[in-house]
Amino acid sequence: MRRRVVAAVGVLAAAVLLLSGCFFAGAQATHDSTPTGEDVPEQIAEFYHQVLVWSPCGDLECATASAPLDWSDPGRDTIELALIRSTAGGEAKGSLLVNPGGPGGSGVDFVRSSLEYATSDRLRGEYDIVGFDPRGVGESSAVDCYDDPQELSDYIYELPVNKRGSDGWLDEMTKSTADFGQACLQHTGELLGFVDTESAARDLDMLRAALGDEKLNYLGYSYGTFLGATYAELFPGRTGHLVLDGAIDPATSEFEVTATQAAGFESAMRAYLADCLSGSDCPFRGTVDEAMASVATLFGRLDASPLRAADGRLLGSSTMFTAIIYPLYSASSWPYLTQLLDEVLSGRAETAFQLADGYNGRNADGSYLDNSTEAFTAINCLDYPVTSTRESLQSEAEELARLAPVFGPMMSYGGTACAAWPFESTRVREQITASGSAPILVVGTTNDPATPYSWAVSLAEQLENGHLVSYEGEGHTAYNKSNSCVNDAVDGFFIDDVVPASDPRC
Repeated sequence: MRRRVVAAVGVLAAAVLLLSGCFFAGAQATHDSTPTGEDVPEQIAEFYHQVLVWSPCGDLECATASAPLDWSDPGRDTIELALIRSTAGGEAKGSLLVNPGGPGGSGVDFVRSSLEYATSDRLRGEYDIVGFDPRGVGESSAVDCYDDPQELSDYIYELPVNKRGSDGWLDEMTKSTADFGQACLQHTGELLGFVDTESAARDLDMLRAALGDEKLNYLGYSYGTFLGATYAELFPGRTGHLVLDGAIDPATSEFEVTATQAAGFESAMRAYLADCLSGSDCPFRGTVDEAMASVATLFGRLDASPLRAADGRLLGSSTMFTAIIYPLYSASSWPYLTQLLDEVLSGRAETAFQLADGYNGRNADGSYLDNSTEAFTAINCLDYPVTSTRESLQSEAEELARLAPVFGPMMSYGGTACAAWPFESTRVREQITASGSAPILVVGTTNDPATPYSWAVSLAEQLENGHLVSYEGEGHTAYNKSNSCVNDAVDGFFIDDVVPASDPRC
């Protein structure tokens, strides 16, 4: 019954309302992989030397790899990793592995349904594009928390009894997340403790070798930048071409992530309102500040008197906030935000739930597209140590309200999410330098609401061989969805091995 605190750490790069249509590469002749056969410790040789057997799946190819549950004890149980591939139009330079973000995003679904959104024509012509579901996600051995999808809907959407921030509300949140964690443990088993990003990065190196690539070529969006940077830290000598778009700063704490994102989403909302107020169909009048104040009033009104949708669900401020930030990921989706606000101000909740359901992957019949909500929490709770206490949450909420007066209060108290998780995080949040790596491109958008530009700047500075490519614009991530300057820098890096001499400031 916990309402997920939205955007608590890198969300899907594909979380826009208008993805490009499905890409079909045409009939392809399948062939098994030729592993590199490189020398590795005996206990992991069977994984690195495995042959991936590709078979047709639609107009693409699919395969399943095996990985150890626990890389520190490879003799324990094994897990499965799902892969999908679009082969290069010509002679392939090698494999290019793609991760859409999350955590919890399915690379298999990303390549299957949105390949043209993820990669350019040039890139698809030169590389075998490989999508993979990280451990815990999608078609791989996956985190599972419920038998009945209604239980997940209750967790995400159910309204709290007590006022946000009160002791009673915190008690509700703590119990809800504890119950959720236990449900995940009951349904998932010991895998729940091994879906951390470092384990996924070790899987990535094994997949590289099984695919037959001496070096890793990788395109990671949003959370995928954290996975890629973690890989570079663990295996700097095996980095080929890595592009990290919509970067996460690996040294940030959970609260620092929330604080930066709150300011980022508030900035994006102000940009939307400035554009909205310049037109004739905007639901608001006056200045941007006055419109933001109206949004804050709307949140309060929904807390006091939720709107009932046609399916009986009640729209409170948390779900309304989810509905608002979803279109903020792309300026092309701002018209949906106008429609949302216009309807809610008129007393209707249908578009609000359609947008919130889209963000959460909920279908019209109440089922869910995938396990991204469960995986999102499970991975983050292993990656981010719990640093907040009951006593510190109030001061953190005050800081969020100072940084983002309207959205900050909606993102407060996220520190309750992992407090009672069945497994404690052992990750140390620190800078990643990837000493000895090949050049790594870090792409940042100046008004990215979900992974703010400052994170891209920070990661590029941390990496010993990091190179920043800035896109001056709106939206979450930039490659293949902004301008030719960004595309040329990324494609030139992957295809022609050109490293920008300086930030092109696209």
